Parts: sequence; C-alpha cells; structure tokens
Amino acid sequence: MENRFGEARTLEYNRQRAVEYAHYWAYKRNMAYLDFESLGGDCTNFASQVIYAGSGIMNYRPIHGWYYINSYNRTASWTGVNYLHDFIVGNLEEGPFAEQTGVRDIKLGDIVQLSFNGDGVFNHSPVVVAAGTPASVSNILVAAHSDDQDNYKLTEYEWSDIRFIHIKGVRAYL
Repeated sequence: MENRFGEARTLEYNRQRAVEYAHYWAYKRNMAYLDFESLGGDCTNFASQVIYAGSGIMNYRPIHGWYYINSYNRTASWTGVNYLHDFIVGNLEEGPFAEQTGVRDIKLGDIVQLSFNGDGVFNHSPVVVAAGTPASVSNILVAAHSDDQDNYKLTEYEWSDIRFIHIKGVRAYL
C-alpha cells in the first residue's frame, strides 16, 4: 500500500509491551498525559496510551487521526470511546488498525468497549490483560481507568451492549 508518505510497512502490535504498560499504569497516571477523569472519564485516554505502548506509532492526520501531543493538541479518537472505535477499525493509514470481532478472536492488549445505558452509545474502553483459550466473556480480565482496575473480571461490569476490538497490526511509512 502506498500513499503520499511512501510505501507502507505492516508491523506487529507488541501485545506484551501493551499489557505491561496497562499493569504498570492501571492505578496511577502517566504525567505525560492529562488525566481526563474530571472531563468525562480517563478510560479511553488510558486505552490509547496502552495501544501506543504496543504500537509506537501515532497517526497525525488532523481531525481523523489518532494522536496526543498535549491536552490542547490531540484528536477526539485519543480520548473518546466511539471516536477510538471509528478510528482504529477504519484506519487505512499510518498507525494501529483493528477489526471489530467476536470474543473468541480477542487477544492480550485488545480493547473491549461497553455500553451501560442501552442507547447504542458505548461508554467505557477497558484493555484486555488476560484471556483464556479460546477467549470468552467469562475468562477475560481487563485493566482500566475510570474506575481504576487491573486484572478485573469482565463479567463484573453490568453492560447492556459489548463490542470487541482486535488490533491486527500497525502501519508505518518508509
């Protein structure tokens, strides 16, 4: 695949690095990023940090990209549950890319999104830090901010809808 930046190379998503980051920062905040807890929640900011730890590449495309430079220079997809889904599932350019999938395809470092209100709007983005083989709702453990959790049973959440985002890889341009 080629675009204005040159030839794209597909890299592996480093799931181990993503999970290590999630465990390390689950109950504290990385000062390189604003804590969005008082601005609607920090869960997707945390999920994005985890994805970045495993991918190492941001997409600096204005508006429709996925990046965080500072609290005033970032995309909605870095901190917004539904925006993250739309970016990462639809990303055909630089950075991480994923697919919405069934629970059995979930791996460590992937994202689960939960809707609590039954209105079709997803409200929470925990990160998978452990899963059985094959993965199922009953054997997935997650880490999250808003409320801070690590090795938390997915079944402990009371959701009305759930979706699973499997990160397939990372695109980098040469």
